[in-house]
Amino acid sequence: MRRLLLIGDGGHAKVVRDIARAGGQYELAAVLDDRYAVPADGADGLPRGPVALAARMLAEDEDLRVFVAIGSGTVRRRVAGSLGIEPGRFALLIHPRAVVSGDASLAPGTAVMPGAVVNAGARIGAHAIVNTGAVVEHDCVIGDYAHVSPNAALAGGVDVGAGAHIGIGASVIQGLAVGEWSTLGAGAVAVRDIPAGCTAAGVPARVIRQA
Repeated sequence: MRRLLLIGDGGHAKVVRDIARAGGQYELAAVLDDRYAVPADGADGLPRGPVALAARMLAEDEDLRVFVAIGSGTVRRRVAGSLGIEPGRFALLIHPRAVVSGDASLAPGTAVMPGAVVNAGARIGAHAIVNTGAVVEHDCVIGDYAHVSPNAALAGGVDVGAGAHIGIGASVIQGLAVGEWSTLGAGAVAVRDIPAGCTAAGVPARVIRQA
């Protein structure tokens, strides 16, 4: 069983730890977060320490895999990029109670939470989050660092740009595009394309804030 290094120790990281344990593929090696200036064992017995320790740990153990368990897409991108490692060293974590088609493709660094559905032909980029109960229908494309929140639903052929955030319970009808680093608010229903870098909300969704 390979060892897994987690970076991040907030609420999102708690869920990621559960996925890693439930999947049975990895043994948790340590949790790194800059809130820990001095290495020490946590209450759960896992070693804790600053993110700066990651480079040494990865160099010392070529089989060690890493997962950036941080909810913010911008911070996730910065931390993942700072590690300077090959993409294959990032773990792909899929909860055993998620349903992922064998015809879907998912890149390393991505997490698929319990109850999520990823259907045939979907393509999900690196370091994305498909959160609890989210539905990604056939032929959707989800960019790197994007986040599909709990109970959000993407109909067939939706294109979600890099870093975009689909809020809790939001829906996007078939064939639309949600631009890079845009936000679709909780409960919103997108019936037309959402431009890059904006915030859209409401039913139907309208842009309420430009980049």
